[in-house]
Amino acid sequence: MSDQLQPARGDVAELLVHAKNALGEGATWCSRSGRLYWNDIEGASLARYDTADGSHRVWPMPERLACFALCEDADTLLIGLASRLAFFDLRTGEITPIVDVEPDLPTRLNDGRCDRQGRFVFGTKYERKPFEKIGGFYRLNHDLTLEKLPLPVAAISNSIGFSPDGGTMYYADSFTREIRACDYGADGTIANDRLFVQVPSHEGEPDGSTVDSEGGLWNAQWAGECVVRYGPDGVETERIRVPTVQPTCVTLGGEDYSTLYVTSARDGLDSDTLEREPHAGGVFVARTRRTGLAEPRFQGGFQGGVQGGVQGKR
Repeated sequence: MSDQLQPARGDVAELLVHAKNALGEGATWCSRSGRLYWNDIEGASLARYDTADGSHRVWPMPERLACFALCEDADTLLIGLASRLAFFDLRTGEITPIVDVEPDLPTRLNDGRCDRQGRFVFGTKYERKPFEKIGGFYRLNHDLTLEKLPLPVAAISNSIGFSPDGGTMYYADSFTREIRACDYGADGTIANDRLFVQVPSHEGEPDGSTVDSEGGLWNAQWAGECVVRYGPDGVETERIRVPTVQPTCVTLGGEDYSTLYVTSARDGLDSDTLEREPHAGGVFVARTRRTGLAEPRFQGGFQGGVQGGVQGKR
């Protein structure tokens, strides 16, 4: 399927890549190359779809890949593996470690996005059940130091995104179904943490998000079969149905940034559900009447092998 898509009928996303991801996440549009990147956490892999020719490439990872970010160097990604941050060379497959994250806790990295200043903000997820709220939110700064953010502990960090002017940060704890917002200074200071959206229990849990050029937040709702757009005031404005129960992450891309890409997951679905939803774990696409923004790139320097330290709360 080419990137020149017709509007999805009845606001229903359509299959783009039959990826069969166990836990697809991290939908990220690269405007410079016209390519879509995403990761399969449980499949321990990075994937890329080229809209120019429809090609699909996958890179295996040495451990689960939880999140990643584009870098100024087009051949380098900042990757968040389950246990650590690293740089990944797309040409050679070389991985250069940066810093371990929460090595003494039963957690792994989860969702992450760059802020408008090009620093990488991410959170962690508790790995055991029943879930406990012990995971943190962090920022990898330009100098590769790791800073713990003064935000509430979480069981399943998610939905990290930033307003167009960078002054508001969004994040979620999927376990509580809350999407929260806070004031976010250009210097990295955080204040005025507040509830943005409470997702009703019958509509699933908030997963990955992206923010459009008007400040609306698009959220993939795990177990909800949909992507919901909330205006800057937290009021729902649009809803796009996804033909699988576990959509996971979204991004706006394409030549005019009005194409919505949605990743999904097969993990945990029984055989009856998979029979009804043969494309579960695929990447889906829909046209929107909104436009997105270029994905911020990590602006930190490549300092191969240098281990960053963890700073205290600001």
